[in-house]
Amino acid sequence: MSGRRLGRTLVAHVRTWRPYTLWYVGLVGLAGLTLAAGRHDLLRLAVAWAVPTLIWVAAHYVGDFLDRDLDAISKPQRPIPSGQIRPATALGCGVVLAAGACAAALAVNWRTVFVLIGGIAAAVAYNGFFKTRGLWGNLVRGALTGAAFVFGELMATTHPLLKLLPFSLVFWAHDTSSNLVGTMRDVAGDREGGYATFAVRHGITTTARTAAGLYTLAVSIAVAGLFIVQRARVAYLVMLLIAAGLGFCAFRMLFISRRALTARIALRSHEVLVAERLVLAAALLAPGLGVPAAVGILIPMLAVTLITQHTMRSRHELSPET
Repeated sequence: MSGRRLGRTLVAHVRTWRPYTLWYVGLVGLAGLTLAAGRHDLLRLAVAWAVPTLIWVAAHYVGDFLDRDLDAISKPQRPIPSGQIRPATALGCGVVLAAGACAAALAVNWRTVFVLIGGIAAAVAYNGFFKTRGLWGNLVRGALTGAAFVFGELMATTHPLLKLLPFSLVFWAHDTSSNLVGTMRDVAGDREGGYATFAVRHGITTTARTAAGLYTLAVSIAVAGLFIVQRARVAYLVMLLIAAGLGFCAFRMLFISRRALTARIALRSHEVLVAERLVLAAALLAPGLGVPAAVGILIPMLAVTLITQHTMRSRHELSPET
């Protein structure tokens, strides 16, 4: 393989990873660990971040493999339909990454097997079945991030803690909401490809209202979490308010546009939510890991997210004709 061809292949794989969404789920895993335990060793911190991240990337590979026919219609520039990555290669990468993640997790706590099997099965089921089943698909997709928080807990405890259940619900509701917003940019392609998503079935206005309601639920539960966290409550609340402000801006774009809402506006709204949810996850890091560490982790991840969203995302997520 020539150097130029190798470079194009590596870029295609990076595009498949979606580096603008890559960092969030690892922060959620870290939040689960740090809220569940007072002390943290480096190995468990690393595994709590790495395993959800690896499974997230694996899900992108497998999802793109399963969606290759739809992408050939609506997003032919993506790596698989454009021929930059072979379908078998994408599937193989997904399987290898998921297997590596499971091996690392089981080496720390064998009980994570239940969360891992459930999460991997849900990720495959989402792309292979639930994605075309309206709100059920969004709920399954949101549950994956809630499971990442539970996984983080299991890096510190033998079983999930009942008192931390509200935070799992925060991420479940939040990711269901942001996933709904994400589907709003794909209505035309999903309809043409026969994918009966919630936005295809019920329209843009109802989808925006449903997403806003779920987002409000997520933030409300997170605010109620002030009664659960033991330290850095002021920093926790301040970061929640920053996240809520960004969320307000994201949904304002949708409701101001109304019937004039385009795929690009929906994408911009989702881009704001992608940045916002990093702040949300970092807010939950502050009580367990400390404010300096939480902010120190957030800033570089937020910078990479914003840069890659600007340079890569629209070319990957939107049809060339949009």
